[in-house]
Amino acid sequence: MEAKTTMLRKATRQKAKIKLGLSAVSGAGKTYSALLIAKGLAKGNLSKVAIIDTENNSADLYSHLGDYNVLPISAPFSPESYIKAIKECEDAGMDVIIIDSITHEWDGKGGCLEIHSSMTGNSYTNWASVTPRHQAFINAILQSRCHVITTVRRKQDYEMSKNENGKTKVEKVGLKEVTREGFEYEVTTNLELDIKHNATASKDRTGLFMGQHPFIPSEETGKKILEWCESGVDVIIPTILTPVEKELAEIKKEIDASGLIEAKEKLLKSASLSELQINWNLYKPFHGNNDFIKLKNELKNKLTPKH
Repeated sequence: MEAKTTMLRKATRQKAKIKLGLSAVSGAGKTYSALLIAKGLAKGNLSKVAIIDTENNSADLYSHLGDYNVLPISAPFSPESYIKAIKECEDAGMDVIIIDSITHEWDGKGGCLEIHSSMTGNSYTNWASVTPRHQAFINAILQSRCHVITTVRRKQDYEMSKNENGKTKVEKVGLKEVTREGFEYEVTTNLELDIKHNATASKDRTGLFMGQHPFIPSEETGKKILEWCESGVDVIIPTILTPVEKELAEIKKEIDASGLIEAKEKLLKSASLSELQINWNLYKPFHGNNDFIKLKNELKNKLTPKH
């Protein structure tokens, strides 16, 4: 019976690429804060930073900070438009990608909500075709080989309830991110900015910000995150082999261990018949190997003087 294989291993802190979310109401400094953090992540080199700009070229307002790159996208703001823009930034060799903002992918013209509302048929089952498209966008962020900073708008949220007289009333229940619910749990760290540009962590896997006093994001914030990202070991992606590939790998392993490959390479370096004979005698354990004998005879024919 074939032994079962397992991927079980000891936990190891690996090097990472930060996936950072910044959320705030309009005017709280999402774009500016993202750029400052990105500069720290890029070790001061803003030419390795790109902004995917959905905010009517607002990213250009901060060009005095340095020579960062801007990739404007406009409606329709489909998930695929964002995915294509992310790939373009990756292919351009960027270290940091800022997506400013992800709100349009969900609640913009041509975004997921509009895609869903334009569909005919059952509203509930229609999500079965929209959700995978949105998830592909999320995966493009999470699986990117770049550091990714996303910005998202926050707006006042309301809740309907009944008072003691049974009448319906509408109450304010705080601010809500304008994207699909739960996005903040996808990223490594999510920072909420107030109108005075102070940030607090609503979720933080790095342990750098959770429970800390509010702070104004800066280049130093990016440097701090980068240090955390680079403090682990290099990521090793396990190779999953098919049964045939496993068998071939085992055979190669046995040959490598036996020294047959080394023996063949030694033979191939023979420059004369006498040297060939010396190299042949060096590897007596393989004199009965058909491939080894065939190689020796071919070399002997080549090295034999022609009359």
